[in-house]
Amino acid sequence: MTIIGIAGGTGSGKTTVVRKIVKALPPHYVAVVPLDSYYNDTTHMTDEERRAINFDHPDAFDWKLLIKQINQLRSGEAIEQPTYSYILSNRLPETVHVEPKPVIIIEGIMTLINKKLRDMMDLKIFVDTDSDERLIRNIQRDVVERGRTVDMVIKRYLDVLKPMHEQFIEPTKKYADLIIPQGGENLKGIGILCRYIEGLVPVEDKK
Repeated sequence: MTIIGIAGGTGSGKTTVVRKIVKALPPHYVAVVPLDSYYNDTTHMTDEERRAINFDHPDAFDWKLLIKQINQLRSGEAIEQPTYSYILSNRLPETVHVEPKPVIIIEGIMTLINKKLRDMMDLKIFVDTDSDERLIRNIQRDVVERGRTVDMVIKRYLDVLKPMHEQFIEPTKKYADLIIPQGGENLKGIGILCRYIEGLVPVEDKK
């Protein structure tokens, strides 16, 4: 099994890169584990307390559960991956059944920040995109998918996303084996990456 971590700022194009990797490889190759699914369970909190959570801080994630489930996949066991609602700021009762595959991709803003998780990875990737481009993508996504106004998104970007990116996400670039500039638009870089990943998978897993 090959475990790949893909990190990068919010709106950098990580999900696009993952989609293109999955599309380029045979269907049975890849299971994707999004870091966003592993935000802490906040059932015990009030709505006001949930709204005050900084979701761009490492403490917002349930690293213990994520590491446990990646270890289960690595051992050949299926997992029940949690699901998270940005609208409710909490986990949902539903889970996603994930079977172990030859390639496991862990994708999220801080995928490379946790040393225990990082040490489990065979390949570490950082998707690097200009900050202005990331802000535009955040506005487009959050207005459409998360019910926020443009002013809300810009305020959150300046107050939270930008300082958290500079403090926690950007420094993890030094751990990457490969940096992909321009995100999902970098077709050559993604093509080279896909061919490299194929080469990591044993021949028997390609049948």
